[in-house]
Amino acid sequence: MKQSLKKAKLYGAKGFDSYYEGLFKERWPLLKKSLEESSPYAEVKAGGQKSYFLDPASVCASLSLKIEDDSSSVADLCAAPGGKSLVITSFMKDNVFLYSNERSAERKKRLELVIKDSLSEDVARRVKVSLSDASLWAKKSPLKEFDSVLLDAPCSSERHVLSAAKYLEVWSPSRIKGLAVEQWALLSCAWRILRKGGFLVYATCALSPAENEGVVLKLKKKFEDVEYLSEGEVKNIFLSNLKAASKKIIIPSEYGFSLEDVFDSADRKEAGLHILPDASFGCGPLYFCALRKMGDA
Repeated sequence: MKQSLKKAKLYGAKGFDSYYEGLFKERWPLLKKSLEESSPYAEVKAGGQKSYFLDPASVCASLSLKIEDDSSSVADLCAAPGGKSLVITSFMKDNVFLYSNERSAERKKRLELVIKDSLSEDVARRVKVSLSDASLWAKKSPLKEFDSVLLDAPCSSERHVLSAAKYLEVWSPSRIKGLAVEQWALLSCAWRILRKGGFLVYATCALSPAENEGVVLKLKKKFEDVEYLSEGEVKNIFLSNLKAASKKIIIPSEYGFSLEDVFDSADRKEAGLHILPDASFGCGPLYFCALRKMGDA
């Protein structure tokens, strides 16, 4: 009976508050308030007829993916609705080929429309949109290996949960556990299709460590060739890609902050960085971790 009552308290809106207050302590009220407010946006002008708007924190994560040369193959494994793929195209060189994948047929249609509307024809020709479960790519990959991989994994997305009463009413910690299993399946597969010497960025818009650090730290226990990049290394990659994409990614001047400000505001974790809206001008939440697969290609 006591166990049932304990579980009941961690269900719905009250359970949501209790769970995240346990994680963030006295920080939670301000963090929750910032999650309930509208988030700022960055405008991506990638060369097509339409601009695309997305959270600056998502831009920071995408700009932290290293693409070493102009003959690389890059995978965006959970790409819909397409914003992160557009950011990648904003700094990738002329001979880079991008595979943008989505497992949902409906979301793939949105992804295809974004690519069509927001990219120039010559860049769009170097983007292949696919429909598949990325957790199976180690067995059914369009290529044997990729030089760089972005995995923006499905997650709890607490900002969206708070904005929709129907989702908040049915919230429970069991969803976090289930998503962490799914995220691990995606990440472990992404690692297998990454070539030696290649780079990977794992990202979620989740708050819970179980979906963030918990997933990427597990990778090092499973694989011996995992290297977490230092904050300084990630910052250098970010700045280099930002310079290449600077004319294509715009933060409205009235916000009074830059993408570099957002990057610098992130909380440093053991393996990655966590951009939280109460400390990042309302941006996020967005966790990301940049990794390198050790060894020579």
